[in-house]
Amino acid sequence: MELRQLEYFVAVVEEGSFTRAAERERVAQPAVSAQVKRLERLVGQPLLRRTSRDVRLTQAGAALLPHARAALAAVRAAQSAVDDVAQLVRGSVTIGTVTLHPVDVAQLMADFHADHPDVEITLGTDNSDALLAKLVDGRLDVAIVSIGVDEEVDGLGFAVITDEALEAAVALRHPLARRKTLSLEALCDHPVISLPAGTGLRARLDSACAAAGLRPRITLEATNPLELANLARHGLGVAILPQSMARNSPDLHPLRLAPELRGKLVWAWRNDMTSPAARLFCDRARRTIAGSQ
Repeated sequence: MELRQLEYFVAVVEEGSFTRAAERERVAQPAVSAQVKRLERLVGQPLLRRTSRDVRLTQAGAALLPHARAALAAVRAAQSAVDDVAQLVRGSVTIGTVTLHPVDVAQLMADFHADHPDVEITLGTDNSDALLAKLVDGRLDVAIVSIGVDEEVDGLGFAVITDEALEAAVALRHPLARRKTLSLEALCDHPVISLPAGTGLRARLDSACAAAGLRPRITLEATNPLELANLARHGLGVAILPQSMARNSPDLHPLRLAPELRGKLVWAWRNDMTSPAARLFCDRARRTIAGSQ
């Protein structure tokens, strides 16, 4: 019994016609008829009842059909497994990250490269909005991005790296340095130093202010939170920073924001990821997060 015979038999059943089955398989119609007849001789019984209008299964054909489909599916699965191994050998992984994060991506890449030296790995940086867009349209396999606490994106999966509040930070000689908390209304009375639009931190700030009917007075922007802290340290305004940075930056006074603003840093990936190499890298990244928590 040959796979080609089973394939043609299933095609005739599903198309209801030898002619349409031949078109589907891209062969001449006599070739389909000949292979089905050989299959019938092999099993010793007619499998199809041919009429002038259609083709129907005999009792023997109905018994064979699920096994024929299962055999063809098994062959496809076997081929897919072989293809996966080949792609792991010569595949690629494209990674994106925001500018500042606590993940040792270089070590993660080095460990992966040691196990899969022929996989090509590409790393780039961008803001969260751009990274999410690249994930959605398939230009990235995995990325570290900042999202809202309850944010979801169709087609993407997330694994949380950090979940923390955002806080304000000012120079020690700033008038606000006498306070412990800062309302959004009071914040908007001062020059604000923030990451640019498109970043997760800026999205949290703009969204909270808009909900309160406020508009922050952004006077300085920088693409790296470390630069925000440095600008605030020189007395140039109120920096909006992740809580851990606001509280651990030298020569800065942290202030809790009221109401609280929170954001998550996550590994993000496409749920329909097809690259075996990318799937393996993503699994390793997720295990790294789980091991550090």
